[in-house]
Amino acid sequence: MSAAHLQHTLAGPASLEGTSLHTGEKVTLTLRPAPEGHGFKFRRIDLPDQPFINADVEKVQTVERATTLAEGSVKVHTVEHVISALTGMGVDNALIEMDANEPPIGDGSSRPFVELIKKVGIVSQATPRRVWEIREPIHHETPDGTIITIVPCKTFKVSVTNVGPDGRFTQYFSSEVNPTTYENEICAARTFVYYEDVKPLLDKGLIKGGSLESAVVIRGNEIMSKEPMRFHNEFARHKALDLIGDLMLSGVRILGHVMAVKPGHGPNTKMAATLKTEYLRMRSMVPAAIVIPDGESVLDINEVLRILPHRYPFLMVDRIVDCLGESKCTGMKNVTINEPYFAGHFPGHPIMPGVLQLEAMAQVSSVLMLRKPENVGKIGYFMSADSVKWRRPVLPGDTLFIETEIIKMRGSIGQTRCRCLVNGDVVSEAELKFALLDR
Repeated sequence: MSAAHLQHTLAGPASLEGTSLHTGEKVTLTLRPAPEGHGFKFRRIDLPDQPFINADVEKVQTVERATTLAEGSVKVHTVEHVISALTGMGVDNALIEMDANEPPIGDGSSRPFVELIKKVGIVSQATPRRVWEIREPIHHETPDGTIITIVPCKTFKVSVTNVGPDGRFTQYFSSEVNPTTYENEICAARTFVYYEDVKPLLDKGLIKGGSLESAVVIRGNEIMSKEPMRFHNEFARHKALDLIGDLMLSGVRILGHVMAVKPGHGPNTKMAATLKTEYLRMRSMVPAAIVIPDGESVLDINEVLRILPHRYPFLMVDRIVDCLGESKCTGMKNVTINEPYFAGHFPGHPIMPGVLQLEAMAQVSSVLMLRKPENVGKIGYFMSADSVKWRRPVLPGDTLFIETEIIKMRGSIGQTRCRCLVNGDVVSEAELKFALLDR
């Protein structure tokens, strides 16, 4: 499996100091590596017990001017920029520690977090990354004119139209999102505010960390900034930045084209909630993959049926009676007079056809090879049978034990050594070769 299809985390911890936007407090944020399947979690290390908050849309409390997550009375504000940076740069698992309730605002973009990620580096992990390919359009619309639609696409792409009050500064931006485009085209876009919206908050002292160094302020048709605009459509790019962070609160990466007109944190997080609901609904339609035990263990007939595609009258395994490590497996078949083949195979002296003993070996071999995580959901196809020997007849009433052992595994090709036993005596044996293919 290529590294691009695996989960990724940070190569080590890295810290960033700065000022929080709303409180003006000094804050240190530290990004730390996290194990596979961890996702993104925040941790307030300034509080007793150092509580965690999952970066989950179900934890969203408020979306006014920024996205706030809460777990009980514990909150983290303005989470979208750091989540956007981690997502855009291809990180799947990270712990975000803060000694205040809000990340440093920096210059109002996610570039400081991207630089932090690049400073420490990213490493691949062993578990495959889950990416949901959108197959049908998903749509969300608000009464005030916000429209967000996600349509099928083989990549993750965002197209954003920003429309300010009275149509001011209408801008458009569209791009595929990957680490290269995110770093070069998106992360540097700064947050922006309309003076008439923030003046009441400034008067109340509610944006103590705000300045022209941390945001672009629009007053009428005038742009107030400490530096020139970084892009001709910087506002639309920043809306894309926010959208990427907010949608990741769904907990799943997607392949799809996100088209948004007048996006904002409220509609963004509602779409994230819809994504999570639809993803879980879709996953509930898929039978859960059976977890084949690693140690000494047994599988009953229902579990065997979930692994193998065979059905009556061609299922030759009643039970798996032993799984030992990754290389050995033993199955069992009760041979009864009711087997359909006895009606025509030596009816006056019924014996189990040797070719069906061979098939029983193949089915137990398939169970053995499908124990490997990378083979779950695949199917084994016969390629060859060598050194086949039948040593004594198998009769109705016998209990057939089928022992298999992997002797070679390279990529999707596997080879097993097998034997069938009755009352401890070998009745047949063979070496089998398979190709493991997707169903």
